[in-house]
Amino acid sequence: MPGETAETKTLKEGERWDWRAIAQSAGAIFLSAAITLSILAWHNRIKALGRYGYLGIFLISLMGNATVILPAPSLAAVFTVSAVLNPLLVGLAAGAGETLGELTGFLAGYGGRVVVKDRVTFQRLERWMRLYGLLVIFILSAIPNPFFDLAGIAAGVMRFPLWQFLLSCWIGKTLKTLVFALAGAYSVGFLMHLLGS
Repeated sequence: MPGETAETKTLKEGERWDWRAIAQSAGAIFLSAAITLSILAWHNRIKALGRYGYLGIFLISLMGNATVILPAPSLAAVFTVSAVLNPLLVGLAAGAGETLGELTGFLAGYGGRVVVKDRVTFQRLERWMRLYGLLVIFILSAIPNPFFDLAGIAAGVMRFPLWQFLLSCWIGKTLKTLVFALAGAYSVGFLMHLLGS
């Protein structure tokens, strides 16, 4: 527009960034409130999950991570069931289940019969893995993200030794699930204490 200065353009870009930050903050608050309300509403059902024990959380985590590319909310189960079971054992069981579930991606890549839709991201991950090896697997398995399936496929394509893939994946996944289990145990326990349950 005529008469627009560089300073005005910067302010307009900053305003867009502020709206995005506000939307992200509102989304995080909404998600947090939804989780809290769900925990309160389903308190008895959460207690019932405890009857399936550690084998149940292992199987939920295994199935939740056996899907290639499709997300499955197994971490929500880890978070909630930790209110009624030992969170350290929940984290260990979930970490083992998630690791074994990731074999599907590794084996798909190893067999070479997988079609990757996001070739650019896949090639970037493959390049990082050639440079940094199993450190990439560890980092991607330790944080919730949508890219781990692609990394597992790339590890299979690159013929990483299976035991190294599983070990690196297990360490990262177990650290992640322990964090979620401990967070679930303390936050749900705190909420129940506030409610006098």
